[in-house]
Amino acid sequence: MNILSRRALLGTAAAAATLPLLPAAQAAAPLRNELPPAWHRFKVGSYELTIISDGSLPLGETGPAFPSSPAAEVRDLLTGNFLAPTTATLEQNALVLNTGRQLILFDTGMGESMGEASKMFGPTTGRLLANMKAAGIEPSQIDVVALTHAHCDHCWALVDASGNKNFPNAQVAISEVDLKFWTDDSNKRGPAFMTPFIDGAKKNLAAYRDRMIMVQDGKEVVPGVTGFATPGHTLGHMVYFIADGNNVVVNTGDLAHHQILLLRKPLWEFSFDTDPKLSAQSRLKMLTRLASDKHPVLSYHFPWPGLGHVKQEGEGFGWYPASMNVTTL
Repeated sequence: MNILSRRALLGTAAAAATLPLLPAAQAAAPLRNELPPAWHRFKVGSYELTIISDGSLPLGETGPAFPSSPAAEVRDLLTGNFLAPTTATLEQNALVLNTGRQLILFDTGMGESMGEASKMFGPTTGRLLANMKAAGIEPSQIDVVALTHAHCDHCWALVDASGNKNFPNAQVAISEVDLKFWTDDSNKRGPAFMTPFIDGAKKNLAAYRDRMIMVQDGKEVVPGVTGFATPGHTLGHMVYFIADGNNVVVNTGDLAHHQILLLRKPLWEFSFDTDPKLSAQSRLKMLTRLASDKHPVLSYHFPWPGLGHVKQEGEGFGWYPASMNVTTL
């Protein structure tokens, strides 16, 4: 080391010794442990669509949910796609369609109408109303609530805990098959979840019984929205084609619950299906159509915001999420 560099180093050290000691760095703020409002807005033709999150829905262990699927194959499919090997968490992606004439909400999420039962999947559900308001949409503005089916995570926010309408100016569109099945106490048999599911559907649908639209296969529900029957998950499960001219997006509801397991293996059975074998056939048929038509798809339970495309690959299908850049408006 030369004389100049030694002197510079010693000078720096001496100067540092005269500086006041600073306190050790500390966290500037507590952890928030909360999520921001979740909504995503895009356009289909002249229509404006807003995906609204009702929060995540932890399904838990995959074994009970996919009882007839080989456990090793389930694990390999999950780990091969960088997912937890034995558990699954679903999302809840509701949709608000603004056609310029009407506001249509597709499915409502879990809500709080059934007290403790509303948290049967944990505390992360029931956020639709708050997220709607954050997106600038008031429940009183909704003209039609179109239900894909009458399960708890799709219709239990029609009313509040006191049975009052959350959407006071809305009609409710549902298939007649689902309306009859999920309000019939004689169907309280089989899996334990059937009793709360039916009690919840009865409470939520009863408030709108004088304002019902019966959805029919292949028929328009409101201008621009056509329902197609995909029975099995429930016997009256519907998907909705939303079209402005040649511009189309398809709301598939619970056609497939998982973007890997039930797309790669569309004939696998799911424990919450009313008729698992019929559901698998409906899933395969509609996924084949969606892959052929190449329409964008909104799936209720796929990773947020559930918007993407389905592509036929081998014996199953691949899921290709849509870009989330701001130019979608």
